[in-house]
Amino acid sequence: MRLKVCGMRDAENIRQLLALQPDFMGFIFYEKSSRFVGEELDEELLKSFPHTTRKVGVFVNATASYILENYKKYNLDYVQLHGEELPDFCRSLKLKGVNIIKAFSVDESFYFGKLQNYKPYCDYFLFDTKGVEKGGNGITFDWSILKKYDNEKPFFLAGGIDLENAHKALEIQNLKVYALDVNSKFEISPALKDINKLEELIRIIKPEMVEI
Repeated sequence: MRLKVCGMRDAENIRQLLALQPDFMGFIFYEKSSRFVGEELDEELLKSFPHTTRKVGVFVNATASYILENYKKYNLDYVQLHGEELPDFCRSLKLKGVNIIKAFSVDESFYFGKLQNYKPYCDYFLFDTKGVEKGGNGITFDWSILKKYDNEKPFFLAGGIDLENAHKALEIQNLKVYALDVNSKFEISPALKDINKLEELIRIIKPEMVEI
């Protein structure tokens, strides 16, 4: 199982996390988030990332110009669209060479059929809990809803994943779960992650990495 750790900002914390070799690391470019990168993100540090850890910029209803500016500035590998972005918007970014993860807030009324219009332009989908905030709510949704997912596109699973329920997420691998996306449940404070807890999580979801 792959792992994405989202909401990173502090340079030293980023370096500590890199030592654990996560598959993806997320940075939030949304001003209303308590994890907004602002001016703190170290451009040179991000450009020095090993190719084994992919950099994901998270945007919420942002303009294409703002997304492209930061995609290039920080040499991002993926853009995660976490708002109400339409398929045509995804298409316009894809035509500019941007790799896209499209996030959707899920509850029991979610209609998976609408994903078909996004499918040609997105590399992955991401399913998060429908809540007050655009991600980082720390609340899980009923994962049995994912049984309705009838698309072959792999997806990221987000929303309240912690050390207690991570093993349950592993049990739904047959539902095309590509990666687990964690954030608030592994924080000391907004944007500052507890490296020890993340190391423990990696032992759970990546038991083959015994050297960590």
